[in-house]
Amino acid sequence: MTRDSQIERTTSETTIALKFDIDGEGIAAIETGVPFLTHMLDLFTKHGLFNLKVKASGDTEVDDHHTTEDVGICLGQALKQALGDKKGIRRYGHAVVPMDDALAEVVIDLSDRPHFECRGEIPSQKAGTFDTELVDEFLWKLALEARMNLHVIIHYGKNTHHIIEAVFKALGRALDSATQMDPRVKGIPSTKGTLG
Repeated sequence: MTRDSQIERTTSETTIALKFDIDGEGIAAIETGVPFLTHMLDLFTKHGLFNLKVKASGDTEVDDHHTTEDVGICLGQALKQALGDKKGIRRYGHAVVPMDDALAEVVIDLSDRPHFECRGEIPSQKAGTFDTELVDEFLWKLALEARMNLHVIIHYGKNTHHIIEAVFKALGRALDSATQMDPRVKGIPSTKGTLG
């Protein structure tokens, strides 16, 4: 059984083609036109051992908002599609990742009930030219479209780049754990017999 997907999205603001393979090798081929986002997605892919290909163009002359948001939407849709009926998966994932001065934690439930919570502070409004408020925007759209419960806790950190990097590495590792097949799990991993 292959667990991969392909999503294309075109609006007046962005054009995105995305391929996602859950059972990959950490291979990334990512062009978003937003260098900081590209870097974070590369980290996410490597640490989650996914394969991810993204070709995105957007109205970055305005700002990075639309491209970042729409890539989050497409990645969430691709994850949902690649997971299929979710039979046999672990469902829950958890990772705590340090990055120098920063420590971030991500907890995931692939529950079909979308929810996003983020606790902790990102100290600067910018990481290079990237608006750091877009991290929340990306993660919320990812959780919404993937229909997952996503909790992010920034325990501490001084360097904004390090904090966000720790979040994306933890996101990859937690999602890798949640999407793993567990031979002990028979059918849907829920006492209700369905997720949602």
